[in-house]
Amino acid sequence: MKVLIINDDGVHSQGIIELARVACQDEEVFVVAPRDEQSGVSQAITFLSPLFPVEIKNGDESFNGYSVNGTPVDCLKLALSELCPWKPDLVVSGINGGLNAGINVCHSGTVGGALAASTFGIPAISVSLEYSADRMDFEKAALIAWPLIKKFSVAEIPPKLVVNINIPTIALATDPADVEIAYVPVETNVMAYQFDRGNDPKGRPYFWSTVRPDPEPSPFETDAQELQRGKVTVSVLTYDMNSSQGLDALKGAVAEPNTHSDGNTSML
Repeated sequence: MKVLIINDDGVHSQGIIELARVACQDEEVFVVAPRDEQSGVSQAITFLSPLFPVEIKNGDESFNGYSVNGTPVDCLKLALSELCPWKPDLVVSGINGGLNAGINVCHSGTVGGALAASTFGIPAISVSLEYSADRMDFEKAALIAWPLIKKFSVAEIPPKLVVNINIPTIALATDPADVEIAYVPVETNVMAYQFDRGNDPKGRPYFWSTVRPDPEPSPFETDAQELQRGKVTVSVLTYDMNSSQGLDALKGAVAEPNTHSDGNTSML
């Protein structure tokens, strides 16, 4: 299997290095990742300035690739069209430093890169590890994620979908073969909309985004709830933002006659 690995934390982040090290023991691996951190850019692209790829190699040359002065989607598209020596069988985005769960998947550069891969019809998986102020054990996270990735890569998943894996810190204390996995939808209730307020050294007021509050619990199990219980979560995402139900509602509204204040009716 030929695996293209991208991320949003940057080409030198420990998450992508450990994932590539584990993956290249089994498969052919190529890495194309941002030169600098690109967290929170979703599916942003660069088109008002040029992209400059720089070749990279790891110490034992078990995998190589490029760093790019762009976003995760820039890296993905440039890899597919210009840089990757073969068409990948699978694109993996991560391992991200910080969870990408709930509606935060809409902002995530990690998930954004994987969604872009799915638009090309390539199976895509995004992987994230819960942030910890202490050392983040990406090596252990890779040992948990890679067996799942290999299983999912041969699953009969419909095309143009993304498998989104989140690993809570507590799961790292468990043997990779024994971690609990929850297959759940992402939480869609609003979350993390509060700001801390302060003043910079020049006295200018600022607002700094926080991770508060947690979403209100849904009546069904979601990734946010299961992560709090210490389970690795697996969700399936799609970039298809069409709503047939909403479109039908609009068609119905237009088809109905409008009644004016004078009691007359007209058709739109």
